[in-house]
Amino acid sequence: MYFSINTAFFGGFFVKFQQIFLYVIKVTVQHFTSFYFCFKIREMRKIGLLILLLTTYSEVFSQVVVPISKTDLESKVSDNNLQVKMAKKEAELAQAELLGTRAMYLPNVNASYTFSNTNNPLYAFGSKLNQARITAMDFNPDNLNNPKSISNFATKIEVQQPIINMDAVYQKKAGQVKVDALNIKTERTREYVQFELKKSYMMLQLAYKILETLENARQTTLANKKVIDNYYKNGMIQKSEVLYMDVRISEIESQIQTAKSNVKNASDYLYFLLDENSDNKVLKPTESLQYTEYIVDSNLRLNDNRKDLQAYQKSLEAYDWMIKSSKAKFLPKLNAFGSFEMYDNKLAQFNANGYLAGIQLSWNVFDGLKSKSEQEKYKAERSKAETEIEQYTKQSQLELSKANRQIEDAQTKVSFTEQAWEQSKEAYRIRKNRYDQGLEKSADLLSAETLMSQKELEYEQAIFEYNTAWEYQKFLKQ
Repeated sequence: MYFSINTAFFGGFFVKFQQIFLYVIKVTVQHFTSFYFCFKIREMRKIGLLILLLTTYSEVFSQVVVPISKTDLESKVSDNNLQVKMAKKEAELAQAELLGTRAMYLPNVNASYTFSNTNNPLYAFGSKLNQARITAMDFNPDNLNNPKSISNFATKIEVQQPIINMDAVYQKKAGQVKVDALNIKTERTREYVQFELKKSYMMLQLAYKILETLENARQTTLANKKVIDNYYKNGMIQKSEVLYMDVRISEIESQIQTAKSNVKNASDYLYFLLDENSDNKVLKPTESLQYTEYIVDSNLRLNDNRKDLQAYQKSLEAYDWMIKSSKAKFLPKLNAFGSFEMYDNKLAQFNANGYLAGIQLSWNVFDGLKSKSEQEKYKAERSKAETEIEQYTKQSQLELSKANRQIEDAQTKVSFTEQAWEQSKEAYRIRKNRYDQGLEKSADLLSAETLMSQKELEYEQAIFEYNTAWEYQKFLKQ
């Protein structure tokens, strides 16, 4: 295929990173509901030791926190992104190839300086004739048949100027269209990177929100532990309830450390997209994850002027010019030529000179069906490209419709998770009051606190999914 646009990169590595990130979040949320069923008391010391080691590591290798806002991120030049750079290099390569097609407009100039020595009768006489040294004696049959060895120094300048060459003209136009298509593709790549930056910024916001939720859960649990320790000292509860609380604290500490790692991972990914050094630095968003309800257009149609669709249409135009170029190879070609020559029998001497100029008309009457075969090849490739464009367009419309449904689903999820969070907060408040009155066990209180934290995380994740779906739809309809 003469020209194609690979859109598979719109997703590959970036989607894989998101999948891993969200999987970690999912596992974190699941831990909230199952920790006290999975942990054994004897593992507390191991967890405590691990936390100590991680804390020591954090203290030794402290990182610089770099605040960044969404506005600051959007203002950053995405041209530094490696994917954008590769797209630009591809366009530059096509531009370099285009320079070769412009040769049909420009003259071809060659210069040479040649030394020769011969006693061949024909060449010897011709050399003396070019040197303007012919005398009457040179016409003596003996001299003509048996010439002496003669040296010749020839300086020659040749110029060839194409005048009419239609196949080269069409090739140049095809090359220019290809450059235009790749420039458009670069713009689409830049748009995708901008979307990916916004999504990654929200991933960073979510990571910090998880960390904040876990730290709040730790503070709540530590406050409850003070009450439980006091109850135990006064003989009001058993040792097992104190141990339950210790396990919970150890679990939260472990999850906090994991959350910090997720924050660094999300920050490093943003630095990667910006092609900046992330050593000993971690980004921190200045805004928290916010939910803003948008009106969804359920009948949204695909924008025909979208950059990737424009690039595909340009590829068809390039094929049209290549087909014309193949047909034009059967048309006559008109070229002008000229040369200026200087001769002498001594080095660096130019005592004789001459010139030659003319116009040549050539016509490729039959080339063994080579041009015809090339023409049919381009027609087949163009037909294939048309089918690919039709398939890509329909897939893009499906993707846009799917994105709209994802927004609606995420919107519903936000509403339900917010309600569940509010209910879990109220349930925890009731259990806390009952526990303070000695009517609930510590395990029940821990269960309520864990459920409350879990529902908060689910709510924040739902906001992230909604905002991501909305930004993705904006990207698809650009």
